[in-house]
Amino acid sequence: MSLIVQDFAGWHNGELEQGRSRVIEGGSWKRQRIVMVIPAGPSIPSKVALSLWNLSTPPNNPVMRILAIGMEVGEAYSNAVDGILSEPALSDWEYMLTVEWDNLPRPNSLLRVLARMEAHPEIHAISGLYFQKGEGGWPQIWGDPKDPLLNFRPQPPVNGELVECCAIGMGFTLFRLAMFRDQRLRRPWFQTQREPMMSQDLFFWEDAREKGYRCAVDCAVKVGHLDEAGFVW
Repeated sequence: MSLIVQDFAGWHNGELEQGRSRVIEGGSWKRQRIVMVIPAGPSIPSKVALSLWNLSTPPNNPVMRILAIGMEVGEAYSNAVDGILSEPALSDWEYMLTVEWDNLPRPNSLLRVLARMEAHPEIHAISGLYFQKGEGGWPQIWGDPKDPLLNFRPQPPVNGELVECCAIGMGFTLFRLAMFRDQRLRRPWFQTQREPMMSQDLFFWEDAREKGYRCAVDCAVKVGHLDEAGFVW
């Protein structure tokens, strides 16, 4: 026989410092309003839709989802940013998250990237780690920032670490929205070029790095890359 005294304070109250750390380190006590921009065609694959439905967002902070349908990807991003900055209800928000129609973040990916942003105020955009499609695909970590000459050479990921680079992809990337209010940045911000060949993300970072902006890849945030056959790279 035993006497039981029930404590109704709950598990988390018994681990108060851990609960406090989760709030402070993640920055969820502050405003973390996010505009999510998704360039796509008329529809997106079911696996991607499921991934986005399961994506956790910061508690009690608004998230606005914008579809940029039927536009070339550089045009889609530039038009979306222009629309966000032109809308008084959104223009002063803290973050913009870009998610492409073929990328699959894990449910905690956004919260983890937000925590990295809070820990590194010197970084203006952080991407999850994803690779180009196909065998031998390169990680989307472009350029060695220690080189005095701007370059976009692929850099090796470091498991679990934040790796600064010169440019990042936009498949799952969190930007500080304030950087786009900088009038020094050229417009359109994103443009796919044919001569010389340059994707919209490298085009943007070529200018942004020159203006002092920094980016990195969070190698603890693993993001899948879906091909047309349904295989996730």
